[in-house]
Amino acid sequence: MEKSKLLLSSSPHLHAGRDVPRIMHLVLLLLLPACIAGVYFFGTAALLRIVVALVSALAAEYVCLRARKMNPTTLLDGSAALTGILLALTLPPTLPLFMTVLGSVVAVSIGKHVFGGLGYNIFNPALVGRAFLQASFPLEMTTWIDPFFYRAEGLSAATPLGGFKFSGLSTPLSNLFSGNTGGCIGETSALLILLAGIILLIMRLADWRIPTAILGTVLLFASIIHLLAPDKYGHPLFYLLSGGLLLGAFFMATDMVTSPVTPRGSWIFGIGIGLVVMVIRVFGGLPEGMMFAILFMNAFVPLLNRYTRPRYFGEVNK
Repeated sequence: MEKSKLLLSSSPHLHAGRDVPRIMHLVLLLLLPACIAGVYFFGTAALLRIVVALVSALAAEYVCLRARKMNPTTLLDGSAALTGILLALTLPPTLPLFMTVLGSVVAVSIGKHVFGGLGYNIFNPALVGRAFLQASFPLEMTTWIDPFFYRAEGLSAATPLGGFKFSGLSTPLSNLFSGNTGGCIGETSALLILLAGIILLIMRLADWRIPTAILGTVLLFASIIHLLAPDKYGHPLFYLLSGGLLLGAFFMATDMVTSPVTPRGSWIFGIGIGLVVMVIRVFGGLPEGMMFAILFMNAFVPLLNRYTRPRYFGEVNK
């Protein structure tokens, strides 16, 4: 009688039925409404930049895989495509195409492969690409147009956050909710991002604690300063619905590689992002701070994972 063999393997021992390609492709599908909204509000200019960022990210992924002598079949796992789409959604609709290409290449090559590839990067790759563009081309990265510019031929000087911070101009909450405002390609429609983000959490593709902590912290911070000086600071919902807060909270801060794996760590991570973004928006020289807040807290993720892990049975504090 043949003896049964015991197979030893590392955890997890139970398979959830989802692998990396499936998760990446589901997230891409949930980002589709934001892409469609960007094209609707900003026309073919937005569509062209989304396509260029996507193709450039895939090309950079292929070159990096070949240079590292790795199997290029992993090109289809969706991670590079997701990086390209996320980067595109954070760009102005009028950004020159060569800058879009450069941002995608930096995001994939430096933000991802320099650290070892998928699963090893410390910072969100799409935001690394955007930070590079922000530092290299500040004028082009802060040049905005009104929705339907391609039809109405009218330029906008600032986003809702910029207009309020530097000129005291207020934007109706209804416009922020629907997306009829200037800004990056994929950050305008709060309604579509909220719906997609809720589905993301229901499908358990992201840790609900992170966006809850971010949005709760921003709402609390904004409510306090609004109560103290209502004439100086905007309505709390204005800070919640404007800028890249919702897109970043649901689709960038929740990146499985660059976010904490422990519940306590996730709460601290989200609260930290919320505090940093509000400090920058209210007291800093920039109208927006979501990119810097996420990248800043990404750097603390290894420490959060180390010092917030649950104690194993029988462990004694030293």
